[in-house]
Amino acid sequence: MLDKFGRNIDYLRISITDRCNLRCKYCMPAGCDMVGHEDILSYEELLRLAQLFARTGVRHVRVTGGEPLVRKGAADFVRELKAVPGVEKVSLTTNGTLLEKHALALAGAGLDSVNISLDTTDAALAREITGSDGVVDAVRASVGLMRSLGVPVKLNAVLLAETAGTVTELARFAEEGVPVRFIELMPMGVGRFERGYDPDAALAALRCVWPDLHPVDARIGFGPAQYYASAALKAPIGFIDAVSHRFCSGCNRVRLTSRGFLKPCLCFDEGADLRELLRSGADDAEILAAIEGCVFNKPRQHCFDTPQDMTESRLMSQIGG
Repeated sequence: MLDKFGRNIDYLRISITDRCNLRCKYCMPAGCDMVGHEDILSYEELLRLAQLFARTGVRHVRVTGGEPLVRKGAADFVRELKAVPGVEKVSLTTNGTLLEKHALALAGAGLDSVNISLDTTDAALAREITGSDGVVDAVRASVGLMRSLGVPVKLNAVLLAETAGTVTELARFAEEGVPVRFIELMPMGVGRFERGYDPDAALAALRCVWPDLHPVDARIGFGPAQYYASAALKAPIGFIDAVSHRFCSGCNRVRLTSRGFLKPCLCFDEGADLRELLRSGADDAEILAAIEGCVFNKPRQHCFDTPQDMTESRLMSQIGG
């Protein structure tokens, strides 16, 4: 499925809930409004849309939230996504704290990979960021379990000012063979009021420990990370720095919120209300036309560097990570 700039959109991120068991301050702090159960798409509605997206050329589907594992039936949904003709890979993004409970079911459902979010290995800092105790230990246990089940794991860390001194310790997961990706803080939702850590400064700090870190032409999954390798690391370290190093020309994704709104770009609130079409009795041809029109008009690039031009005001948890 091509947009008007010739980009092939083959990657769909589906949010199945806006709820989460953590309260990360840059994403979903305490006091956020929740979407009513009747307002989010049912699994049947999501699967119908996934089948239509696959007909347009989507090959990779990532299940997100909120925290997707707070919704009952997430593993069964993964299994059904894997059965959709045309879908080649199904992956999951999670905070990892509920993963031990669901690991066997997810592996049995055929999950192809999992991204686990962890911003620091410092337990006190993790509690300050997430509002919960035990996050670091839970993630370590989940990483080991998923790897033992043969499911590839990557760690995602948002670069925050307060975690700047802990990036090298987090990166040591790469010594154990787990790719680590550092994500630049995006000025969206409450993230606009947090202080990030410059990706170039983070890379310089990592090179103090691994001086031979060098860029490599690696692609792990379908994301836009630039990876760096070292002879001392069993896995690469990546950076996803959408704000300071724009990569919109190669963007291959769209997002479907838990309420059924199709977003072609994070910065803007324009898109297509697929829930309205589903629940008003639209046929497949009408929904396909809405999907193709929305994708075709995907903006050329984001506007994080000119926040006054942003029209999106929702939290990341409401959009889908």
